[in-house]
Amino acid sequence: MTQQTDVQLGESHVTASRAPAHQWLKALAPYKDPSLKRSIVELIITIVPFVALWAAAVSMSFVSYFLTIPICVIAAFFLVRLFLIQHDCSHGAFFKSRKANDWVGRVIGVFTVTPYDLWKKAHLIHHASHGNLDKRGIGDIMTLTVDEYNERNAWGRFTYRLYRNPFVLFGIGPIFVFLLHQRLPIGFMKSGLRYWVSTMGTNLAMAVIIFAGIYWLGWMPFLVTYLCITCIAAAIGVWLFYVQHQFENAEWDTSENWKVHDAALYGSTHYDLPPVLRWLTANIGVHHVHHLYARIPFYNLSKIMRDHPRLADIRRLTLMESFKTVRLKLWDAKERKLVTYREAKARRKAVA
Repeated sequence: MTQQTDVQLGESHVTASRAPAHQWLKALAPYKDPSLKRSIVELIITIVPFVALWAAAVSMSFVSYFLTIPICVIAAFFLVRLFLIQHDCSHGAFFKSRKANDWVGRVIGVFTVTPYDLWKKAHLIHHASHGNLDKRGIGDIMTLTVDEYNERNAWGRFTYRLYRNPFVLFGIGPIFVFLLHQRLPIGFMKSGLRYWVSTMGTNLAMAVIIFAGIYWLGWMPFLVTYLCITCIAAAIGVWLFYVQHQFENAEWDTSENWKVHDAALYGSTHYDLPPVLRWLTANIGVHHVHHLYARIPFYNLSKIMRDHPRLADIRRLTLMESFKTVRLKLWDAKERKLVTYREAKARRKAVA
């Protein structure tokens, strides 16, 4: 494949960090075709270790439940990787066949406790509207502007602070969303039978697995490991989603100024993780490229980073830097960045 390291605009070259994002589409197009062999291998090397680790955790529970925790943590990462294969299926990126993508995604959804068709609909809405201040509310993390927050009464500000509290956002929230919220087609209750079938079909398949597991393994060994792995994976998944879009120099605009490609590339991070975590999270850290060209299989994203090094510097965020993003709570439309409550309060006082 011909290596291209910059984007050409007319007769001149522009620094990729602010080049119009759509100019990258032609350079990214050659990476979009999935390999059937590679996809099957990726599926196998994710499912087999996940099942083996789950079995090991159950076995260890007969010795000590405390000893199952490290195994559950590793198994949770493989469950996250399985979820990200489901994620690629939702974009039609894992197989060339739409039917293969959808059915593999539905089966994986039973293990990730995520109704595939329902989640796919919400996630595609997220891709089509991310960064648009006028279209928040589906498939995203609630983010208020400074003005919206100030216009709320005391109770409204308290509930928003509670929602954005790290203990809720990365602890209680993921458990609620994955174990309870997704058991009904919330947000699409009147959108057609398809989403009810997706949700109830997933629930039924989950129930079969749970009852079979309890019958064969005992309720304590099975449920402890099942819930432990699922809850840890849910927390990891929400953290990844948060970091990929909640960072200081994000890209948000109202509809009249919003551009889908710029919002994709500059409104998402390149979460530059260590190699092991990068593999376990299926390159989802290369999120700015994924949002710009969602049909690219995750295993081709590392090739893009190698062939187009300028993309690696766009919105790059390291693991240590990512922890600082937890402080960011509100979008400051005037400063065009996410800010802390303290920064928003200081600005309000300065204006007053």
